[in-house]
Amino acid sequence: MTRSLTPRQQNVFDFIVKTMNELGYPPTRAEISRALGFRSPNAAEEHLRALERKGVIRVIRGTSRGIRLPAQETEASSGASPSDGAPSQGLPIIGEVAAGSPILATEHIDRYCPLPPEYFTPRADYLLRVRGLSMQNIGILEGDLLAVHRTERIRDGQIVVARLEDEVTVKRFHRQGHRVVLEAENPDFAPIEVDLRHQELEIEGIGVGVIRGGNGQALA
Repeated sequence: MTRSLTPRQQNVFDFIVKTMNELGYPPTRAEISRALGFRSPNAAEEHLRALERKGVIRVIRGTSRGIRLPAQETEASSGASPSDGAPSQGLPIIGEVAAGSPILATEHIDRYCPLPPEYFTPRADYLLRVRGLSMQNIGILEGDLLAVHRTERIRDGQIVVARLEDEVTVKRFHRQGHRVVLEAENPDFAPIEVDLRHQELEIEGIGVGVIRGGNGQALA
């Protein structure tokens, strides 16, 4: 058991570590609640605060996946990497995303694109195949691949990949206080309004480039 944690705290900590090792990023409060049978994300939040007080995690406020492991941050600052020396397959291409599952789950990866992540600025973490015409007025069309950089730092007006009620969508992000508007770039599509007091919104990343038609012709 880690640092005199209670059994329930240890379960939460173990799930965080397992998720980060398998997927490369931490779970949300809702994911912790579903996995461990809590009644609400608030219960998960209380356990996260307890784990932070005991020094085994660091919580970044205001972000859905804002959980960090101090031990891993120390390794990163020293230049160590668990993937050092491992061959890169390129950028994963994400097709259909099943409701409620992590966007980079293995079953969602159609194939890999040989473009290096550094082709885009900031670097891309994955390519998302675009469905529909809601963003056509800025040149993001059906079948294109949107290069996505995973980040928790979102600026107003950026193109984001957002998850709302288990559905993933690409929209322009606007926020005023607790109200977020996900705006389409096509007048045929109404904006999506989100009240953060009552709805959970996850930002999976920002768009940093487009590959037209998925044929490898990149438009950064």
